[in-house]
Amino acid sequence: MKIIAKEIPEASVQQLVAAGVHPLWARLYVARGVCSADELDPALGKLLPPSTLLGVEQAARVLADAIAQQQHLCIVADYDCDGATACAVAVRGLRMLGARQVSYEVPDRVVDGYGLSAPIARRVKDKGADVLVTVDNGIGSIDGVAAATALGLTVVVTDHHLPGEQLPQPHAMVNPNQPGCGFASKALAGVGVMFYVLLALRSELRARGVFDAGNQPKLDTLLPLVALGTVADVVKLDANNRRLVAQGLQRIRKGHMQAGIRALYEAAGREFQQAATSDFGFALGPRINAAGRLADMTIGIECLTTDNYEHALTLARQLNSINRERQEIEGGMRQQAFALADELFEDGILPPPAVSVFDPDFHEGVVGIVASRVKDRLHRPTFVFAASQAPGKEHELKGSGRSIPGFHLRDALDLVGKRHPGLLLRFGGHAMAAGCTIPEEGFETFEQAFSRVAQEWLDAATLTRCVETDGPLRPEFRQAEMVERLNLDVWGQGFAHPTFSEEVEVVSQRLVGEKHLKLQLRHQGDVVDGIWFGRTEPVPERVYMAFRLDINEWRGERKVQFLIEGAEC
Repeated sequence: MKIIAKEIPEASVQQLVAAGVHPLWARLYVARGVCSADELDPALGKLLPPSTLLGVEQAARVLADAIAQQQHLCIVADYDCDGATACAVAVRGLRMLGARQVSYEVPDRVVDGYGLSAPIARRVKDKGADVLVTVDNGIGSIDGVAAATALGLTVVVTDHHLPGEQLPQPHAMVNPNQPGCGFASKALAGVGVMFYVLLALRSELRARGVFDAGNQPKLDTLLPLVALGTVADVVKLDANNRRLVAQGLQRIRKGHMQAGIRALYEAAGREFQQAATSDFGFALGPRINAAGRLADMTIGIECLTTDNYEHALTLARQLNSINRERQEIEGGMRQQAFALADELFEDGILPPPAVSVFDPDFHEGVVGIVASRVKDRLHRPTFVFAASQAPGKEHELKGSGRSIPGFHLRDALDLVGKRHPGLLLRFGGHAMAAGCTIPEEGFETFEQAFSRVAQEWLDAATLTRCVETDGPLRPEFRQAEMVERLNLDVWGQGFAHPTFSEEVEVVSQRLVGEKHLKLQLRHQGDVVDGIWFGRTEPVPERVYMAFRLDINEWRGERKVQFLIEGAEC
């Protein structure tokens, strides 16, 4: 492991300090690319204008016409947290704006797979729908969109995934990543795209005289859902996304949220008054995702769309149980995947630049999580495959991949597909996460081809795990109140939670729980507790460490402790 302290221009720090930003926050923000205090303003008026999103005005006109004609609109959602929150935003928002019939359809992960397909289009038509709206999918659904339009459905695609070489032909399409779109934030999550479509639709309805500024629906009430989906989908928290998340968090902390979000906080045992992005990423998001992985995502969507708190709480507790089952399945899969991957790193064997593992007993709903764990352990682009459980697809393998900085996963799959025609039956995704389906007999070919691309694209520096930090921590900032304030800020993908680094003296160290290292460290002359989860080997008396800040409460006493992220030993 290599620890790299970021170079933080002091002049830029002082500019933020002069604008009234606390010195610690000023350093942290500059280290994350913030150039002016204006970027830190979370006001809704600072959001990028919807009009710059290609296709959004056409989508607004199509939806406004449908509402005027009292047509039945059906939302086709993805089966992850982004898809569930986007669906809830669409259902709630369209009803707020006057739609009388709004339903939804969620593909089954096993039977249908990802995205809009011809069978799903038929199910939507059979519901009596007139308009089909995709959320968090559709950009790659060439055949599905064609089938829907052939059935006489009006189709609006809202998505954020990267497009392929061919685009679908719906009646309207909104995606910041589609060719020709000048929207300044390419990192909008699917739920963010749908929120923007609703903003444009409200504007269109105002222009038609349906609403005026005084009686228009308050779409900002949907922002808790937008914030949850944005963080859970691990999209980059650029300035625009941070504003969406900050606005959602503000409302939740004041108790202004959907019944389902409040219920999920209770089921997770967390306090919404101290709502943080970590709640979305590690508590609420996984519970909703678990429904799509192991059960039926309609449970999650119903939780987020109902206004009955008791019903929402029942569903949240059900999601809690499903998530516990997911954790048990993941635990067994993770250990088996580690064992398979570790075989590739045995003494005397040249470590591969990428990892692909498959076991007949793996559960396809959990392969993405396990791929992430293996990637974190080995710092290699990783694919984990499971046998498909879909009827008639028993000889296919479904794989989910996670990547490391410097390796674009979807582009790598594209190259693998071009070099081996017919190997990838389906694929798609982003730079850091992607998925594909291959024939069962094609696993070894995929493993070799994927590793070959990684060998060509990656060098020793990229394959070395690096921890970027914010440098030393001044002792006056080592206070519980500071840590609490830090935890309430908006951190996440592309705007990492603060991590510090410096040389410390190890006063004492011992194992706790047989697998964690408990330390006492001398930091800037003061003794501070530290914990290194998953570490069993002792460290030297003096060591250069990377650490985050946490508060440890014991018998009513609150003390700052260091969460060790790594060390140069």
